[in-house]
Amino acid sequence: MELVVLLACLGWVCWPVLGDMIHRWSTDPRYGHGYLVPLFALGLLWMRRPSYDLDRARGSLWGVVLVASGSAVYLLGGYVGSGWIEGLSLLPVLTGLCVLFGGTTALRWAAPSLAFLFFMIPLPWRFEVALGASLQRIATKLSTVSLQTLGFVAYSEGNVIVMEEGRIGVVEACSGLGMLMTFIAISTAVAIVVQRPWFDRILIVLSAIPIALIANIARITLTGVLHETVGGEWADRFYHDLAGWLMIPFALGLLMIELWVLSRLFVELEAEEPVPGLAMMGFAGNAGHRGVSNLRAGEHAAPPLPGPTRSTD
Repeated sequence: MELVVLLACLGWVCWPVLGDMIHRWSTDPRYGHGYLVPLFALGLLWMRRPSYDLDRARGSLWGVVLVASGSAVYLLGGYVGSGWIEGLSLLPVLTGLCVLFGGTTALRWAAPSLAFLFFMIPLPWRFEVALGASLQRIATKLSTVSLQTLGFVAYSEGNVIVMEEGRIGVVEACSGLGMLMTFIAISTAVAIVVQRPWFDRILIVLSAIPIALIANIARITLTGVLHETVGGEWADRFYHDLAGWLMIPFALGLLMIELWVLSRLFVELEAEEPVPGLAMMGFAGNAGHRGVSNLRAGEHAAPPLPGPTRSTD
């Protein structure tokens, strides 16, 4: 009951910040995935429920420290007028409530879900501008090279690709920033859920950036091809409507290919059955465990084979 009351108070205090987030999710295509982030976090809690030992859960007063720290961050965000800092304050507050009522046991259970909530917070405006401009330049240059490789006449003027039959403007909305943020969240979710070694999971998260860039470059390149083949009307319709829906499935397909490649490159070896003859002489049947006997409990190695003896004077 106390937890419900505290969550209600938290929602009342932080409602302006939550309202701004929901507004961005609804109006900004770059953060349309924000609605799915809390749902995935709740689903992840449900999936990890066997790891939560209710009998060992003991609340800790360290949670009060975390809640106080989050409250201080919230006040700081309001003082400097940063919605991003205000939104970020929700993470230490929720973590503190988790520790306050469940201790380290609850924290281990909820930590992946709490960390994933970071993706529902819109980025600071200055960071969006700087990152969006860089992505515009990269997408324009590489798309121009891609069209030239396909045999089309194309060159770039700033963030505009000039072709024989038209011009493609890589505006800020089409820079790929929305695709990048969405796909980083998706890749992180896949890395959390998939049963793979930690090295593979890190690669999956890091690969979100090049995969998102490849998807956006493919979108711009295909638009240029349509400009030169079927006309500008169909190309513009594809660029602004259909391509936006196809980018996520295309990027997910690339991610599935990456998972398939990783499963072929890094294969986990299972213990092999010992070879009977070698086991009797104390050799391991698995090449990765040299010098370790595979004899079962209660078995004894065979006595050494008789051999020629040397006489000494």
